[in-house]
Parts: sequence; C-alpha cells; structure tokens
Amino acid sequence: MSEPADPTTPERRRGSGARLVYEQLRDEILDLRLAPGSPVDEVALSERFGLSRTPVREALVRLQGEGLVTALPNRSTLVSSLDVAALPPFFDALVLMYRVTTRLAAEHHRAGDLDAIRARQAAFAEAVAAQDALAMIATNAAFHAAIAEAGRNPYFCALFDRLLNDGRRLLRLYYESYDDRLPRRFVEEHEDLIAALAARDAEASDRLAGAHAEQIVEQIGRLMARRSDLAIALTRSSVDK
Repeated sequence: MSEPADPTTPERRRGSGARLVYEQLRDEILDLRLAPGSPVDEVALSERFGLSRTPVREALVRLQGEGLVTALPNRSTLVSSLDVAALPPFFDALVLMYRVTTRLAAEHHRAGDLDAIRARQAAFAEAVAAQDALAMIATNAAFHAAIAEAGRNPYFCALFDRLLNDGRRLLRLYYESYDDRLPRRFVEEHEDLIAALAARDAEASDRLAGAHAEQIVEQIGRLMARRSDLAIALTRSSVDK
C-alpha cells in the first residue's frame, strides 16, 4: 500500500499557492478593484504572495482561460477589457438566453428541480440582504443556471453559462449602480419566476424572464454611459495590443 501524499510537498504547496493567487485576483477583477486594462505584474504578485513565479503564472493562465486577463505578445498581462463594441450583441444573447431557458424550464422541469432553484434563490436573497456584491454575482448565476438545467437542453445550458461568466463584471457594475443595496423588488422578481415555473406557465415564464433581463441591461447601459473611466481603460488596452 502506497504512502498517502504529503500535503507539504512542493507540488501541493504550489497548487495551494496558485489557487490563492487565482481566487484573490479573480475577486479583485470582478469587484473592479483591478480596473479593465490595468497591468498585472508577475514579479509584484510573487512578492505580494511570497511565492515563486510558477504558481503565479498558473493562476494567470486560469484567469486567462476565464477571459479575466489577457496575455499580450510582449509577455505582459493586462486585466481584460470590457469591449464596449461587443456589448449590444452580448446583451441580445443574454436576454434571449434568460427567456428561452426559463420557458424550457417551465415546460420540462422535473421533481426536485424546483427545490434546487428555490435553494439557489434563498442563497441569492441572503447575499442581497448582506449587501455582498460578489456573493450576489455568484448566487444569481447559480439561480439562473439551475433554471437552465431544468430546461433539459445542454447546449443552451453551456451558452448561458458562458454568457453569465462573461457578464460577471457587468453585473458588478449593475450592483454598484445601487450602491450594493439591491432593491427588494429584484429578489421578488426571482420569486415570480419560480411561481411561473411551478405553474408550468411557459408564456408567463418567458415574459417575466425577458423583463427581468431587460431591466438589468438598461441599468448597466445607463451606468456605462456615465463611467468614462471604463471607456478610457478600454481604449488604452486596445491600443496597447
């Protein structure tokens, strides 16, 4: 029988270090403490976390895979931009996925699906009450992912998951526009969605999901129009490439 792995081995420590760097940078990027277009310095990160550059690079590769940082040809790394030109088609796709996944969930959900959706909604409501923006982002995505899974279309699930991931920083702007004090009515909109799903009312589910998504898009659009600093960051990051 082989000996159990020693958690103090260099490989294990490196993996833990990479995870630490990844989680910390991910939160800072999603929370917009690291602005779009800002540089990410491997040496500075190594010193900050007291790690070699290898786990830092592993963390950056993972962040790059999630579209949160961009590696440039000159080997420098930037926080990925929010591409203003890509927002209209992104919003169109997002609203469509809100609608179609919710409609399908109304038609095809099975026993137990509503329990999972309600559990995700309870977690979202807790995050809203706590005014925890990063938790709101995560629990909102989990709520809508559970609805998509209840619709039983894996292609739509995959696309919606990608859109929700791509839109995490936009959602941070959305919550920021309310000073992280999301009005109770938006929690209630989720409850209305659940009621329509439980009634298997596909038309109401489609309509409610569309309205829910549209108000998010409109609020983000208004905020982006006021955030000239984001536009500057986008321009700089595009020029640097």
